[in-house]
Amino acid sequence: MNKSATLTPAVSERDHAQGRTDAPAALVEYGDYQCPYCGEAYPVVKRLQKALGKRLMFVYRNFPLTQAHPYALIAAEAAEAAALQGKFWEMHDLIYENQPDLEPDILPVWAGEVGLDLHKFGGAIQQGVVAKRIKEDRESGIRSGVNGTPTFFINGTMHDGESDYDSLRAALGQTTG
Repeated sequence: MNKSATLTPAVSERDHAQGRTDAPAALVEYGDYQCPYCGEAYPVVKRLQKALGKRLMFVYRNFPLTQAHPYALIAAEAAEAAALQGKFWEMHDLIYENQPDLEPDILPVWAGEVGLDLHKFGGAIQQGVVAKRIKEDRESGIRSGVNGTPTFFINGTMHDGESDYDSLRAALGQTTG
């Protein structure tokens, strides 16, 4: 990876973000819900969020690798459909926490578990309401130099190290003091 790669566009209100917008460190992940490496990175990010608290803002952008992961797109659509009902993070977490069970038929069950209106959920996916946002995320990843998942950016610069806790924590530590 090219360390000089810059996040394009920068983090904005459009993004799915957890944490304070004025945090000294912003960690952006381009992820694929079916990618096993993203699955491994999920608890790492959770641990970083807990360790850094208010000093970290975490942003997730969709980058489904559909040729390698046939359910990545429908999972991203499910998360985005959940976002329309204010439940993006609940669906995001549920998908990653149950990644080995990911298949299209389980997504409506999970939608029910997080309390979504299933009619609105299904309609958002079937009518393509969420497809534009996923396409925009993917295009922004390509412009930013993303070619695999997970790819992390720290304060707008691509992280060229590993996605394990120690590597990310060290890189984030440079920005959080």
